[in-house]
Amino acid sequence: MRFVIVTGMSGSGKSSVMKILEDDGYFCVDNLPLSLLPTVIQLTEDSSEEIERVALGIDIRGGYRSLKEAAHVLDDLKSRGYTLEILFLEASTSVLVKSYKETRRMHPLAQGGRMDKAIEDERALLSELKKRADYIIDTTTLLIRELKQEIDRIFVEHEDFCNFYLTFVSFGFKYGIPSDADLVFDVRFLPNPFYVDELKPLTGDDKPVYDYVMSSPKAVEFRNKMKDMLDFLIPNYIAEGKTQLVIAIGCTGGKHRSVTLTNAMYEEYANTEYGCKKEHRDIEKDRLRYICRSQEK
Repeated sequence: MRFVIVTGMSGSGKSSVMKILEDDGYFCVDNLPLSLLPTVIQLTEDSSEEIERVALGIDIRGGYRSLKEAAHVLDDLKSRGYTLEILFLEASTSVLVKSYKETRRMHPLAQGGRMDKAIEDERALLSELKKRADYIIDTTTLLIRELKQEIDRIFVEHEDFCNFYLTFVSFGFKYGIPSDADLVFDVRFLPNPFYVDELKPLTGDDKPVYDYVMSSPKAVEFRNKMKDMLDFLIPNYIAEGKTQLVIAIGCTGGKHRSVTLTNAMYEEYANTEYGCKKEHRDIEKDRLRYICRSQEK
């Protein structure tokens, strides 16, 4: 029988994960009081029902004291021979604060105080659980469908999982650098398709633009050097406990060169052991301006 403990920061997507696991055939119990955890596990194992996969949700709603003792309870269960997998969900403080403001809900530890202080208090309380986690997923930049893909990959398809997620983001410098970027690269030195009439209305997602940009030896050399650097950095980031890396690649408008190099770097890492996704933040902004100006003419 497979037991999965779903825990992590309030607002990081635990309820969504429980729904995904339920859809995947797991018997799910959310907001389980810690004192009942050993009993539920024992009853499930002894049940005459054919239950093969169980997901149990544990978080701050079970109580402050309960959460402090959670790591020790799980250690005790493992010492008694139970096989437990711990999935820990986290997200940046800014994203969690925004989530609570949008839903107009109060953080369980806030009690009328500052939201960011309550979130950091919870993060400290969960530190021991996080250390014991088998899987850590940072949902800061994940969409629900991307989260589902990760959950299915681990708990349905049984693929190997690395607690590290790469996000490649293309952007236009004239629209500002992405605020969550860990690394920023400027590719405005590459040949610009903007000045080629037949390529101007297209984007880096279109093959003619991709081929034009990547036909430049400088673009190929940049891609290779960037990969060499990331191959060096990623294991060191992982060793320091980092779980995600946002790599922003920018050109003037975020439509041609940055999109092309973002796609090229995504292709380098899409089939590696790391979680990987790409996002083109500004790809439509210049396209829409071009269409509007064309219509005016």
